[in-house]
Amino acid sequence: MKSSLARFGELRRGFPLLAAGLLLLALAVPMWRITLTAPQYPSQALAIELYAYPRLGGDYVEVHSLNKYVGFYYPDPVYVEPNFPVHEKSIRVPEWILGPVAFVAIAATGVFVSLAPTVRKLKRGLTAQLVGTIVTFAVMFALIQYRLYQAGHSLDPDAPLSGVEGFTPPVLGGYEVANISGFAWFGPGGYLTMLAVVLLGVAYLARDSEVRFGDVPELVRERIGGIRRRDSGVRNEPGGD
Repeated sequence: MKSSLARFGELRRGFPLLAAGLLLLALAVPMWRITLTAPQYPSQALAIELYAYPRLGGDYVEVHSLNKYVGFYYPDPVYVEPNFPVHEKSIRVPEWILGPVAFVAIAATGVFVSLAPTVRKLKRGLTAQLVGTIVTFAVMFALIQYRLYQAGHSLDPDAPLSGVEGFTPPVLGGYEVANISGFAWFGPGGYLTMLAVVLLGVAYLARDSEVRFGDVPELVRERIGGIRRRDSGVRNEPGGD
């Protein structure tokens, strides 16, 4: 039993487990954060937080009041009752409820890969999980961007502020519509997700190595020492600085 547990000290087995924990933790905190400024709120910026499932946090009530002036409404998750108001003209986004499914599936895969009985199966699992994870999140990113495009080009013509042209809010970055300025970026869950993907990438790169967590400090020192020796050699060469 001791030798079996000791295997999880290897980076290629331990990192997928850590990534799984980070992905599950990401579900409990906002994935995405949008900051808005508008003349209606001159003394403060409004912030709305979005989770991986149909839930909003922050100033979503105030933002809803702001968005309705241009006819831009929160999406309708269709199959569940969200904690935010859904307008009858909201776009339908039934796939939003599948966010936790994707995160849990990737996390479960990480645990399964870490338990691979042989090195050969471990290496195959690390490759499959990294590719599958990147593809999954790339598809999710593209789908979110499409829904944002759809929402920005489905403005309510009966909104108080009529004549606003369609626009495409970016998943990440700034935008303006009428007199409202917005900036979207990762929330805590987004950063946790990125870190999890990085750990899976490192585990994949270490798939042929039995390097353990305890070996990392010495490897870092050796790498730094090698860089210094190389730089010293360059300076000592004829014509060097």
